[in-house]
Amino acid sequence: MGGDNTSMNWLDDIQWDDKGLIPVITQEASSGDVLMFAWMNREALQKTAELGQAVYFSRSRGRLWHKGEESGHLQTVHEIRLDCDNDVILLKVTQLGHEPGIACHTGRHSCFFSVYKGGQWVVTEPVLKDPTTIYK
Repeated sequence: MGGDNTSMNWLDDIQWDDKGLIPVITQEASSGDVLMFAWMNREALQKTAELGQAVYFSRSRGRLWHKGEESGHLQTVHEIRLDCDNDVILLKVTQLGHEPGIACHTGRHSCFFSVYKGGQWVVTEPVLKDPTTIYK
């Protein structure tokens, strides 16, 4: 008795927002590059821990989103970290599917490919693969 509750206590330590979500920063373990930002609900974080692959919650679709489910660009999770206020998750991952890994739906390595320079946003990362060939 209590075995199920004991295994879930780590999820109770999280400060979920009023919608039951927590922001997630995803970082490439090998390079330290920040690949993307997303959200998780309790189920997504539990599945991420169980599978060892990133599972997020898509606010626009209102459902779980297993990273790479359409593109094949899975994220193998090496560490799940919680910040000091228990309200932000950091995933350290290996981005799979292309070399170097593609994390962004635009076909780029990182979602953070625009840099503010001289009053405008400048694209600094190339498209590694045409997104029309990635998604079904």
